[in-house]
Amino acid sequence: MSKKSNVKRTDGRYAVQVYLGRTEDGRRQYKTVYGKTQKEADEKALEVKMALKKGLDIVLEKDTFSDWAERWLKIKQADISNGQYVAYKCHLKHLVGAIGNTPISKIRTADIQTIISNLAIYNPNTGQPTSKQTLTMIKATASQIFRMAIENRVMEINPAEYVRIPEKAPRKTKRALTEEEQQWIIDTPHRAQVAAMIMLFAGLRRGEVGPLNWPDINLRTGAIVVNKTVEFINGRPYIKYWGKTYYSTRIVYIPQILIDFLERQPRDSILVCPSAHGKLLSESAWRSMWDSYLTELNLKYGKFVDKPTSKYDPKGVPFVIPRITPHWLRHSFATMLYKAGVDILTAKEQLGHADVQTTLQIYTHLDNIYKRRSMDRLDQYIDASQMQVKQG
Repeated sequence: MSKKSNVKRTDGRYAVQVYLGRTEDGRRQYKTVYGKTQKEADEKALEVKMALKKGLDIVLEKDTFSDWAERWLKIKQADISNGQYVAYKCHLKHLVGAIGNTPISKIRTADIQTIISNLAIYNPNTGQPTSKQTLTMIKATASQIFRMAIENRVMEINPAEYVRIPEKAPRKTKRALTEEEQQWIIDTPHRAQVAAMIMLFAGLRRGEVGPLNWPDINLRTGAIVVNKTVEFINGRPYIKYWGKTYYSTRIVYIPQILIDFLERQPRDSILVCPSAHGKLLSESAWRSMWDSYLTELNLKYGKFVDKPTSKYDPKGVPFVIPRITPHWLRHSFATMLYKAGVDILTAKEQLGHADVQTTLQIYTHLDNIYKRRSMDRLDQYIDASQMQVKQG
């Protein structure tokens, strides 16, 4: 039942109280709504009563987006890696900065769309447009928080569901290595070469290579058991057993080229890719090793006007080769699986994807690339045929 106040408040507004029920200790609970006119206040009171009939929690709906984001992240933390936790916190900064103080029940699709559209133009953290992948993750983060509020009967509709990612948002560069670049990896000895070869020809993630032990590799059967990953917390490495996700734990079957390569490697440590001291690589040690490897590849295969005489004295030579990343190597392995005709389900198992849709997206993307190249060859054939007819 509503209580009406036909006398204006000192601020000129009308107030209507709606009875919500009793608290656990027996006290009556009311929600007060306000309007510039009595009619507006009555309409707001009616909305509250309709929400009560639908079973929505009117008390919790006043909690802000920040309140719900904090609850969601605390629950989520138990199921994710430290790296994922840090990534989620970064995504939440963009959301909380814009709608953090807004009651979650008052947030609309337009509010989330504005955040996404603005970030697509300019990201204050980078000074650049935000990539499509990051925008998708920010939208997904918001959607999960709203879903939690819906499950707790605080709201009915997920405002993030119909948010559109701008088509012109840039994509992160992730490609497969060319055959020439793959040969660079094969032919260039370096402390990082073992890690590079495993990522290239077995598709392991960077975090899966770090804690890989020699007993995990059976060169007789050509199989690698992947059952742990490394997380960096404040730069220090920590081993997480059973992988990034449930599906990350797997057996990867490797090609003969990798078997032959690994058979030639010394086993000075139980770790396949240890630090210079035989320990687990820290984040800075990994970065230093990888940068050194790329420098070596750049000096060896880069095309320079004045090539340095010694790799230890590069004399400010510019970096001219592509900056190969672990993601590129893993994507190269996925591309090899596709080109070899490996079915999607087998590829999913080899790559350790949690969802076959992830593998399907990669295969579909590659399908489009290679179909286009095939049609380009058809164009070349038709042009050559027409040229022969004209010359004949």
